[in-house]
Amino acid sequence: MEVDAWTMLTIVSMALVTYLCRAGGYWLFRQLKPSPALQSVLSYVPGALFVSFIVPAVMAGGAKEWIGAGVALVTARFTNSIVWPIVTGTTAAWVAWYLV
Repeated sequence: MEVDAWTMLTIVSMALVTYLCRAGGYWLFRQLKPSPALQSVLSYVPGALFVSFIVPAVMAGGAKEWIGAGVALVTARFTNSIVWPIVTGTTAAWVAWYLV
C-alpha cells in the first residue's frame, strides 16, 4: 500500500490541528480561572455531545436501534452508570439484529 505525500501531509496536519485544539484548551484554562458556574456548565458538555451523536442514529434507525436505546435508558435509570447502559444497549441491539 502506497501513501502519497499529500495524503501523509493531510494526516499529519489533521493530527497537529487536533493536538493544538486540545492543548490550546488546556493552556487557556490554565491562564483563565473559570468561575464555579462555568465549571458546572462545562461538566455537562461530554454528556450533551454523546446525546448529539446517539439521538440522530436512533431516530434514523429501525426497531433494533429503538430496542437498544430502550434497554440503555432502563439500565441507566436503575444503575446511575454510564458504562452499563452502553454495554446493555449495544448488546440488546446486537441480539435484536441477530434475531430479526
